[in-house]
Amino acid sequence: MSRTRTAILATMALVAGATGAAVAAAPADAGIAAIPCTVDYKVQNQWSTGFTAAVTVTNNSAAKSSWAVKWSYAGNQQVTSGWNAKFTQSGTAVNVTNETYNGTLATGGSVSFGFNGSYSGTNAIPATFTLDGVTCNVDGGTGPTDPGPTDPGPGTSTRVDNPYAGAKVYVNPEWSAKAAAEPGGSRISNQPTGVWLDRIAAINGVNGGMGLRAHLDAALQQKGTGEMVVQLVIYDLPGRDCAALASNGELGPTEIDKYKTQYIDPIKAILADTKYAGLRIVTTVEIDSLPNLVTNTGSRPTATPACDVMKANGNYVKGVGYALNKLGDVPNVYNYVDAGHHGWIGWDDNFGASADLFKQAATAEGATVNDVHGFISNTANYSALKENNFTINDNVAGKSVRESKWVDWNRYTDELSFSQAFRNQLVSIGFPSTIGMLIDTSRNGWGGTARPAGPGATTTVDTYVDGGRYDRRFQLGNWCNQSGAGLGERPKAAPAAGIDAYVWMKPPGESDGSSSLIPNDEGKGFDRMCDPTYGGNPRNNFNMSGALPNAPISGRWFSAQFQELMKNAYPAL
Repeated sequence: MSRTRTAILATMALVAGATGAAVAAAPADAGIAAIPCTVDYKVQNQWSTGFTAAVTVTNNSAAKSSWAVKWSYAGNQQVTSGWNAKFTQSGTAVNVTNETYNGTLATGGSVSFGFNGSYSGTNAIPATFTLDGVTCNVDGGTGPTDPGPTDPGPGTSTRVDNPYAGAKVYVNPEWSAKAAAEPGGSRISNQPTGVWLDRIAAINGVNGGMGLRAHLDAALQQKGTGEMVVQLVIYDLPGRDCAALASNGELGPTEIDKYKTQYIDPIKAILADTKYAGLRIVTTVEIDSLPNLVTNTGSRPTATPACDVMKANGNYVKGVGYALNKLGDVPNVYNYVDAGHHGWIGWDDNFGASADLFKQAATAEGATVNDVHGFISNTANYSALKENNFTINDNVAGKSVRESKWVDWNRYTDELSFSQAFRNQLVSIGFPSTIGMLIDTSRNGWGGTARPAGPGATTTVDTYVDGGRYDRRFQLGNWCNQSGAGLGERPKAAPAAGIDAYVWMKPPGESDGSSSLIPNDEGKGFDRMCDPTYGGNPRNNFNMSGALPNAPISGRWFSAQFQELMKNAYPAL
């Protein structure tokens, strides 16, 4: 970027800053190598009296073992809480220093932190930033400031094999602020999570919150010159979640036309806006829908009348097909269909049947298998990523691990082995060989003091499995606000063969459902599986629910669960 271009962009950025938009410093590259440091300061979200900001500092000078960033506000602005750094403020002067874990700043390296602030009047962008006393964004560190915004660049408008490869992933500022406000939450508040579009109103924003366009605009601000993935959960089918009352939706079983015209079509129109062509938009399509048609219908003891209705009217298949068709038309959208988890689909009579049903949906309503970029497992669930203390092929005291009460004849012991095998099954029935899997690791770490250090006793197959398994649920069918759960692997791209990424699609700290009936206007019911006193049903072999008490309705912030997830994180925080 030339100095002339930078100066022009700087003027544009300062005008944008007056309305609460982001100002980004020019990135370090060969054209501005003389700039000792750059600061990218973005206002991600702003309301009448407050705002959330994200700051990225890049060091182009000698490597540092500690650092301090300073700026001064021109107006009445106050930092109220921050994360990934230590903040102090005296009058208008703000001083930000490293935490113990991020003091190292290599030459060419960057560090990011964020904060919530209050203001009155205007929320003007700071004009000057320094790193260890040296003025950033200026050649040689002297002279007038030159805070030109980061050029987001064109991005990749055609699909790539793995959208997560070489890309940053969008950090939802609304979730980030909630996480950072929790004691210790700043340790993970910079992690990317999914944005849930769980009702029609969410497209434009609910109760003053961010809508879809606001999130995409914020993603453009976070993008910089590289690639950026935005993760969306498409979740509003007619008769949604026919077997789980806690996450029932707003649309009745027959309202497929409303789903198409008032939900999917508006989402597609926004995603197709050329303004967002440089983003890689990952959609998780309709969690917990299609698997219900396999496991919770007909003569099975787990069947429910509501699931029989949805199988009979075909609206799950039609809705998923329509979503894949319409969203798949957008070149930078990557559709990943929800595939349940190993404790749901891993049994012999569910595995192949589920794959066949997914293909039926992927070829319905004008969709083709090419509209599917991959599948996601364990969304909003707790199944362990990898059980290291036993395998499905082990035999103990004359019995196979499959005969244990925990495994219960399943073919898989964990999500990684299931996801890799299920991908192969999907390819074998006609899905492209390029499909990849995502695994939601937001709540499947199972660390803390209850995590076994090795295999269980070989007295019986049950003592062997129960003593060694990381997943400490009473039963694999338990899904609601599980006691003892912990954060799992942090999001990362291409972690294993066939796996496009580990993701936190379910934002940690958002409830699965209320512990007791709570009237609401979101169409969400009360499921006894969220009641810690409940003794179970056929779907969890009549075990206790294992749910935490005093939970709010699904999607609402649940502080006690967030604290438990951090405490039991594995890898530990």
